[in-house]
Amino acid sequence: MILRLTWVQPEDLVGHELRQAAEDGRDADALAARWRAAGGPPAPETAGASPAPRPDLRPLAEELLDALASLPNPLSAREPTSLAAIRALTTASEPPATTVRGAALRDRLHAAWLGRAVGCLLGKPVEKLPLPALRALARAAGNWPLTTWFTARGVPPELLAAHPWNRRSAATSLAENIDGMPEDDDLNYPLLDLLLLQRYGRDFTTADVARLWLDELPAGRTFTAERVAYRNLLDGVEPPLTAVRRNPFREWIGAQIRADVHGWTHPGDPVAAAAQAHRDAVLTHTANGVYGAMFVAAALATAATGTADVHQALAAGLGVIPPRSRLAGAVRLGIETARAHPRAEEFDTVVDRLHAELGGYHWVHAVPNAALLAAALTHADGDFSRSVCAAVSGGWDTDSNGATAGSLAGLLAGHPDRLPERWTSPLKNRLATSVPSFDGIGFDTLAELTHLEAVRP
Repeated sequence: MILRLTWVQPEDLVGHELRQAAEDGRDADALAARWRAAGGPPAPETAGASPAPRPDLRPLAEELLDALASLPNPLSAREPTSLAAIRALTTASEPPATTVRGAALRDRLHAAWLGRAVGCLLGKPVEKLPLPALRALARAAGNWPLTTWFTARGVPPELLAAHPWNRRSAATSLAENIDGMPEDDDLNYPLLDLLLLQRYGRDFTTADVARLWLDELPAGRTFTAERVAYRNLLDGVEPPLTAVRRNPFREWIGAQIRADVHGWTHPGDPVAAAAQAHRDAVLTHTANGVYGAMFVAAALATAATGTADVHQALAAGLGVIPPRSRLAGAVRLGIETARAHPRAEEFDTVVDRLHAELGGYHWVHAVPNAALLAAALTHADGDFSRSVCAAVSGGWDTDSNGATAGSLAGLLAGHPDRLPERWTSPLKNRLATSVPSFDGIGFDTLAELTHLEAVRP
């Protein structure tokens, strides 16, 4: 049997790169015609490999990936990647010095860790499912609008056969089988970033992130842009070129799911939080992929003060990214659509509008997911359960969006005891992970460790 390495084989990347070229306006028609004429497959819809292996296409794929990378990008001026160029396009300024320390901050961080786990776990079983399938499964269980964990109880067998749960998650993320927080990359990366700060401090470099990954992150636990960057590191490519060499996933959501710790440890300083997230993100991402991380870090830094509401947090996130970027436009669309349909029963209408407007992107791309995240948080208006349920019920990258929504809503709740027990009790204060030294750790301990980094001079 041939081992197929997903997310890195050149013949599986060309379709994604052609899609990325269409999104950022590069003229790739001639190169696309060559790929189609050779029998090259389109981008895989969900998985990291095309349905059938085509190693015979590899030489052509490598040639086309390099040619596509050399095409001029007409959006580069309004969607730069360097921090200096990003800041030149924004109006955000360094805030006045604030002191946010003590038990109150530690409690908020505890609630944020729990919230991130809850939202991630809620979204795990329906990750990769199309929106109609997600809705059908929840309705069949009497759980729509979504208010609690997904379950197979009461769901007709034929519906489960037509729309199977995410196979990697079904055994650990349904109401009937949750027993602590199972491993997920949406929790692995915050653990790695906590380890990053412990080892290198706030002045870490992008190269430090790379060193940490090579030391502590199993390659098999990486996906999309992170796996490509990992491969590039092993090939001797140095950051930030790791983000661009044959990496069609560089504007997907991966950097955004690594942003939480950067926001949590900069309460009241969204600009510094965004800068720290930027240094992490550029190992693997460019432009909108980087903006997603900066947006989330700044929003979380604002929410971590305990004095801001969700709308102020989202505004702070928008303030650190280029206003004419596609991601900023998508966030504004999400906020405006949620405000136009504010009633609880109208959130499906909000989601349908976003899918109609942004459904051409891949379901893991940062742009549509940022729009959905902003819409869910706006619509929930700070309520924890509504925040995670809305983020997950909108489809696309369900576990990642649920995790980020839960993180921010947990900060706003301010204390773990203010999160409903139906969400926190099944976690059993236990997190599974392959990140060394963290397996089985409690969320209370993680809050203590994160707090130490937040108050470190």
